[in-house]
Amino acid sequence: MLAHGGRNYAKTALLLGLLTGLLVGVGYWLGGTSWAVYGLILAGVMNFASYWWSDRIVLALHGARPLPEPEAPELHRIVERLAQRAGIPKPRLYSVADRAPNAFATGRDPEHAVVCVTDGILELCDAHELEGVLAHELSHVTNRDILISSVSATMAGAIALMGRLFFYGELFGGGRDDDRRGGAGLALLVSLIAGLLATLAQLAVSRSREYAADATGARLAGSPDGLQSALRKLAVVSQRVPMQSASPATAHLYIVAPLSGSGGALSLFQTHPPLAKRIERLEQMKREMAHG
Repeated sequence: MLAHGGRNYAKTALLLGLLTGLLVGVGYWLGGTSWAVYGLILAGVMNFASYWWSDRIVLALHGARPLPEPEAPELHRIVERLAQRAGIPKPRLYSVADRAPNAFATGRDPEHAVVCVTDGILELCDAHELEGVLAHELSHVTNRDILISSVSATMAGAIALMGRLFFYGELFGGGRDDDRRGGAGLALLVSLIAGLLATLAQLAVSRSREYAADATGARLAGSPDGLQSALRKLAVVSQRVPMQSASPATAHLYIVAPLSGSGGALSLFQTHPPLAKRIERLEQMKREMAHG
C-alpha cells in the first residue's frame, strides 16, 4: 500500500503541474504573454478566496450546523481520539440534515478543519464503522487534500473563465463582423476543450486522493475493517437514498460520490474511484498488515 500511496502522490503532483501548464498555455494561445500572466493572476485570486473561505462556503451551501458534544458524545470521543493519534487539533464537528449516508471534511489546514456528517450516516453505521469513516476524513486534513482539491478546482474554473472573457472580447471587440465571429468561435472552441481537459485532470486528482485517504485512514484507525465495512454499507444505501443537499461543486469532498454515474465513459467524470476498487484495496491492505 505504501507503493500505491507513493504513486498517488506523484500522480497528483503531475496533474497539478499539467493544470498549471494548461492554464498558462491557454492564456498564451489566446492573447500572448499578457494573457498568460492574467491567467496566473486570476488563478491566484481564486485560490486565495477558496483557501481562506472554503469551509464557510461549503458549510453554508449544505445548511450544516454545529454538532454539540451533548448531542453526539461518542462521535466527539472518536474524533478526539483520532485527532490525538494524528497529532492535530480536534476538528469542529458539524452535521447536515440529510438521510443519505455521507461525510466530508473541509478547512484550510488542521487548525481550521471541520468534519461534517449527515444524519443518514449516523443512523447507518456503528461506532467501529464511524471510526473508519472519520479516520478517512481526518486523513484528508492531515494529507492537505483540501488545499489540493481547492487549487485544482479553481484552476479548472480559471481556465473556463479566461476562455469566456476572451470569447466576449473577440465577439464585441473592434474589426469586421466576420472576423469577430470567427475569432470568438475559435476562442470558444479552445476554451471548451481546455476546460474539459482541466476538469478531467481535477477529477483524476480527486480520485487519487480518495485512495490515499483510505490507506492513511485505515492506518490511523489501526485497521481497515471499520472503513471497509462502512464502504460496503454505503455502496448499497447511497444508491437507494439520493442526497438532497448534493452539489457538483462540492461532490469531490464526500467520502462517497453523492452524484452517481453509470460507468463506462462517464467514469471519467466521476469524482471518486469505484467503491468496489476501494474495498478491494483495503482488503489487500488488511492482508499485508496481517503478514506484517
